[in-house]
Amino acid sequence: MKAESVFLETFGESPYIKVLDFFLTYPSFDYSKTQVADEIGISRITIDKIWNDLIKKDIIVKNRTMGRAELYKLNVASPKVKILMKIGLELASAYLKSDEKLITVTA
Repeated sequence: MKAESVFLETFGESPYIKVLDFFLTYPSFDYSKTQVADEIGISRITIDKIWNDLIKKDIIVKNRTMGRAELYKLNVASPKVKILMKIGLELASAYLKSDEKLITVTA
């Protein structure tokens, strides 16, 4: 069983959030739509609308073409993405602090 990210735990597991979380988790690599859909367990039809929206919002950008596949990656230069990454770090920090309190209380 795959561990759930704090981003998914906080914002839910809608297909849109799953795609966003995937790119936030792996910001250094590029992926095709099919790769992302397979990794997060959604259909190619479902990812099409999400993908186009993420491109339009400048959250993901085309990085290169390999054969017929277009590969996209997280647009780490985007102010929106910088904020999303910061939110992810803040959430992780908050979860760690709450876990530390639980350990201290129960120990």
